[in-house]
Amino acid sequence: MNGAPPDAVGDHRDDGPVCLVLGRTARGRLPPLPAAVAAAGVTALLLAAGMHGPPTPALLAPFVVVLLAGPSAGHPHAGRLDWLVPPIIRAIEYGYLAVLGFAQGVTAPLGYVLTAVLALHHCDAAYRSRQGVRPRGLVLRAGLGWDGRMLCVAFAGLCGLLPIAYAALAAYLGVLFGSESVVTWARSGRGSGVMVDWEEERA
Repeated sequence: MNGAPPDAVGDHRDDGPVCLVLGRTARGRLPPLPAAVAAAGVTALLLAAGMHGPPTPALLAPFVVVLLAGPSAGHPHAGRLDWLVPPIIRAIEYGYLAVLGFAQGVTAPLGYVLTAVLALHHCDAAYRSRQGVRPRGLVLRAGLGWDGRMLCVAFAGLCGLLPIAYAALAAYLGVLFGSESVVTWARSGRGSGVMVDWEEERA
């Protein structure tokens, strides 16, 4: 990601509708890296508090994290270290799902499957960006974004439906991202997509 074009770095955030609205509201005034670092720190603190006491702090973490990192979605990710923002957001989402699931009794296979679905989606999106083939906006919005997924899990946890939420998200996102990826790569293989190798372009 470090060598990707500046406008491509922000695409790897995988922001959902909530963050996109907050980003437009902030009008690009909030630098992304400090916001992402602060969000990661708050997530760690609230998860730790939730594991050693009532689960409420951990379940409320996504609301705080979205308010911290969401407004930076509209800022150009063109800084020297802004390429770190997407990995930090990935760590926040994966870490939250893993730790919360473990602490709240979600079975390990469910947590693993959900995290694996998201990891495969993000790897696919990263590889596509190197080839100039990006997921369609409609699919990305249907995928809820990292913010939407964390908020859904938090709502489910507050309602006592956390295992159901993990299973439902894993099945829904697996079908959505898997089918869209297969269709897109199949079409690109037939020559309908424009393939761009950023390494060759920079050379």
